[in-house]
Amino acid sequence: MDSGGIRLIVGLGNPGPDYAPTRHNVGFWFVDALALGQSFKAEARFHGELARLTRRGSDLRLAKPATYMNHSGRCVAAVSRYFEIPPEQILIAHDELDLAVGTVRLKQGGGHAGHNGLRDTINLLGSRDFWRLRIGIDHPGDRSLVTNYVLGRPSRDDALRIEDALRDAEGVIDDCLDGRFQLAMNRLHRAR
Repeated sequence: MDSGGIRLIVGLGNPGPDYAPTRHNVGFWFVDALALGQSFKAEARFHGELARLTRRGSDLRLAKPATYMNHSGRCVAAVSRYFEIPPEQILIAHDELDLAVGTVRLKQGGGHAGHNGLRDTINLLGSRDFWRLRIGIDHPGDRSLVTNYVLGRPSRDDALRIEDALRDAEGVIDDCLDGRFQLAMNRLHRAR
């Protein structure tokens, strides 16, 4: 499945200031941190905002869908097709209910586990083979509470734990760009 390093990193979230501080937007938090002050530019043809970095001598594109979470795949598929980036060179950063707050995991492939942003991405990209940066936000305990929970703000302590986890993830991005995914996973999964 591996065909080189990561060329596109997409943070999943919902657009607008009301959603910015919510758990569902931790993917946006991650790509904002990676942008290192580079501004994102709205691109209607990509259904989102893009930033371009040169890192490790290669072009890296960062994207934030401008659609709501359920339609994230529009952005991912449009950018992937336009720049001819195969799924194996895409990293999607997203919130993960099944991981404790402050935990971050890297994996390739798999299902959507009920995450609507991943579901739409799989459908429109036509592949599950992209990489996922799963950012733990914990589970509220009951399925009926999930929507309000993910659209709510984390406590100050939880937000700090998430930010620490995102810094850990930033620390392995160069490995991902170079295609050293096993090394990245080893380093990331033993952090904290």
